[in-house]
Amino acid sequence: MARPAAPWHSALAVRIFGSTWWLLFVAGQVCGDQHEGLVFLREFPLVGRVQYYEDFLSDLLNGHRTEDPSSRTTRSEEDRDSLWDAWGSWSECSRTCGGGASYSLRRCLSSKSCEGRNIRYRTCSNVDCPPEAGDFRAQQCSAHNDVKHHGEFYEWLPVSNDPDNPCALKCQAKGTDLVVELAPKVLDGTRCYTDTLDMCINGLCQIVGCDHQLGSTTKEDNCGVCNGDGSTCRLVRGHYKSQLSATKLDDTVVAIPYGSRHIHLTLKGPDHLYLETKTLQGAKGENSLSSPGIFLVDNSSVEFQKYPGKENLSIAGPLTADFIVKIHNSGPANSTVQFTFYQPIIHRWRETDFFPCSATCGGGYQLTSAECYDLRSNRVVADQYCHYYPENIKPKPKLQECNLDPCPASGGYKQIMPYDLYHPLPRWEATPWTACSSSCGGGIQSRAVSCVEEDIQGHVTSVEEWKCMYTPKMPIVQPCNIFDCPKWLAQEWSPCTVTCGQGLRYRVVLCINPRGMHSGGCNSKTKPHIKEECIIPTPCYKPKEKVPVEARAPWYKQAQELEEGAAVSEEPS
Repeated sequence: MARPAAPWHSALAVRIFGSTWWLLFVAGQVCGDQHEGLVFLREFPLVGRVQYYEDFLSDLLNGHRTEDPSSRTTRSEEDRDSLWDAWGSWSECSRTCGGGASYSLRRCLSSKSCEGRNIRYRTCSNVDCPPEAGDFRAQQCSAHNDVKHHGEFYEWLPVSNDPDNPCALKCQAKGTDLVVELAPKVLDGTRCYTDTLDMCINGLCQIVGCDHQLGSTTKEDNCGVCNGDGSTCRLVRGHYKSQLSATKLDDTVVAIPYGSRHIHLTLKGPDHLYLETKTLQGAKGENSLSSPGIFLVDNSSVEFQKYPGKENLSIAGPLTADFIVKIHNSGPANSTVQFTFYQPIIHRWRETDFFPCSATCGGGYQLTSAECYDLRSNRVVADQYCHYYPENIKPKPKLQECNLDPCPASGGYKQIMPYDLYHPLPRWEATPWTACSSSCGGGIQSRAVSCVEEDIQGHVTSVEEWKCMYTPKMPIVQPCNIFDCPKWLAQEWSPCTVTCGQGLRYRVVLCINPRGMHSGGCNSKTKPHIKEECIIPTPCYKPKEKVPVEARAPWYKQAQELEEGAAVSEEPS
């Protein structure tokens, strides 16, 4: 009796959701509850629901695959010793963007089992997907929308960050609490967690570093730089207390600039947070955060949580626009907001190329400089922007010799002497300070600073400023006379000079310096008056006279004596 022929098979690769699936056509057999002659298997034997499918594909690849010498690499000594064939070429990536996995196979050449694995993986397609592509896990859930679950159709949403089994495809029916595991394994390249690069491969979560290498523990610093030292950003931490009223219902909590990361805000109180945004192109937007959830605001994922008397706002970043966090008055009591985020240092020093040589022949020198560069607008800005960040350290200029060839007219080689001994470097030279603009209360004085060069004969000439940029330029303005000015001090008023009707009253006014001593220097135009009219409400019983009845004359006499006896120069001492 003839042995029945072995079942034949063929394969066809199909792209679904940026991943590759293999359609295996098997003649003469039915596998599980699949249609006869057709079995769906994930690329690399990774998604079979039972071990039978995995064993079947492994046997198919290792036992029935026709050897293709062109896809094999040269066998190493280790391969020969371990009886393994050479590794094959890498497969097509499981995803076209967002990070996928590729595999390579090798075959055991021994009739017995070989030690080690016959498959290895690496990451691939490590470029960001366009925003309209959506979440990869969400795509896999939505693929089941047209498949009935217990006789009903549902719109499935992804359930992410499962601590127990992050590589299972768990989805939640929209508008319900129904959570179902629709597949034991997500497609390869799916992120294990939303906040890491770790990747699911063959149903297991594999560590992926920021360098996109499997098994790498390299991490980004808080600034988003892979294996960085945190020097390109700064931690901003603050506290805000609302002081809203019926006439002021809204206020700004904090402005968070473009590129910031790890943003966390916590509001405690009855008020409500909302967002305003402004892109680099000037487009403005607003999000009222009317309900809790995860939102996409100007391509930045925003997670908003709301509890009784408390709100939390988290943005992983980096922000793709300037975010202004605002607060709206919603109750009689004040609210407090605590916030932290990492702000990028958007202005950084950039070293320039060497300036032109100071001489065309016979030996000269040339320097580099540093310019303040705006990373957002990609243009050079004033140095003060870089001085704003203490973390920014301006690089020191570099100096080198140049054009050492002898000049044609010199008739020979011109020896270049060391600059520090025979040819002094250009230096800054300043004129004396001008007189202060104010005698007190703070003024400014200025001077001229220029770059000069001294030749071997001692002649000093002015040169271009860039030649002196290897050292900081001396300040050209400075504050002066910052002490307080003398002020007028008025004493209490005397009693009125009459006992009834209209009279006069007097006071002593002195010029007092900051040490409390009587001095000069006060502005006579601002001196308070020393006498004024006064009215005594008591009616007078004597006939009204043209001159008020004097009560006591010594007050006026005393005021005059103090004014005359303490008279000093009004000029500053």
